[in-house]
Amino acid sequence: MQVSRNILMPFYRGVVLSAAISVLLPVTSAHAALGGTMAATPAGETGAPPVPILNGAVERLTTVDAGGTTINEYASSTGQIFAYTWQGPTMPDLPELLGAYDASYLTGEAAALATERDLHDARVVQPDVIVESGGQMRSYVGRAWLPDALPAGVTPDDLP
Repeated sequence: MQVSRNILMPFYRGVVLSAAISVLLPVTSAHAALGGTMAATPAGETGAPPVPILNGAVERLTTVDAGGTTINEYASSTGQIFAYTWQGPTMPDLPELLGAYDASYLTGEAAALATERDLHDARVVQPDVIVESGGQMRSYVGRAWLPDALPAGVTPDDLP
């Protein structure tokens, strides 16, 4: 298995480096992170306000990031962000979207990489956060959510 370790070493170094950078650099964000509070409009933008969906149980705020990816932010009636979905030509800034849950995600991702070999789809399930992402170059989709924060009667499949 020495070959597998050598192949994955650059990845692990990149994960450690990106984690260190995300801790050391200030985050300038157009989004609050999972578990945070939804803004009335995207930061620094004059975009549309959040839209109620699912009979008002959830509010959705849709933005497009600098890479052209559409990001949907979902909040409960209390304003707590419990999920994100994305679709577009680039991956969103996951550390930005996951916030405090990014470390848990990275731990789960490292464990998943040790057992799975799918280059196009990934599913990381941790007790506090679940992240699914996939796609191919210029066509990425995914979603991340807090399982314990889903409003009553709402499932991840309900989030368009």
